Amino acid sequence: MKTKKSEAKRKPILHIDHLDSWYGQVQILHDVNIHVYPGEIVSIIGPNGAGKSTVLKNIFGLITKRKGEIMFNGSHIHLMPPNQIVKHGISIVPQGRSVFPSLSVLENLELGAYIMKQVNQGDLERVLKLFPVLRERLGQKAGMLSGGEQQMVAMGRSMMLNPKLLLLDEPTLGLSPGFKKLIFDKIIEINKKEGVTILMVEQNARKSLELSHRAYVLELGRNKLMGKGKELLHDKRVQKLYLGGG
Repeated sequence: MKTKKSEAKRKPILHIDHLDSWYGQVQILHDVNIHVYPGEIVSIIGPNGAGKSTVLKNIFGLITKRKGEIMFNGSHIHLMPPNQIVKHGISIVPQGRSVFPSLSVLENLELGAYIMKQVNQGDLERVLKLFPVLRERLGQKAGMLSGGEQQMVAMGRSMMLNPKLLLLDEPTLGLSPGFKKLIFDKIIEINKKEGVTILMVEQNARKSLELSHRAYVLELGRNKLMGKGKELLHDKRVQKLYLGGG
């Protein structure tokens, strides 16, 4: 069991400090503060329009109109473009299963290692062990796969560079119940067996809180609540506003 002293020595792998962010003239994030420790699964929940996905886009350098500080592994990354952020060990699975439909599953996976001179076959094999169904689909066009299989391709592609931090934006959106369970199981496996820290935005707030070590609640682009996932799961305010319970 970890003591308070040992906890105090831990340093966040990701530290977001006083983040403001805009789309055009509209400010979406207001003084958002989030930290993630190595080995954690951390969720961001809240109503539609709360700015959850905007946080992930800021981390990955996809939004440039912003103020504040984002540090990863001790490096300031808030001024870096995405291709530099990837090299620091951050991968993202965007919302909407963004596969390249006309390319094969293998080609989609290989694109995950685009910053390398050549694909590491060991990394490919590791991804195929994580998502064994993809081994049978390597020659198929990604656009011909089911939604759940496409999401596995997107997640597998993000794992090709052995990320230290994986950003997941609505990973189960639009999937069947069976595939939702499978994706949640894979998230746990990536965290526990692969040792990847995960920051996740997920529409299924209840399930997200169940599997998260900690979570943040955003409302209107501002920090509303934070705490351990299971504690927030039983918080009456969270139940009433975000979980459909009283």
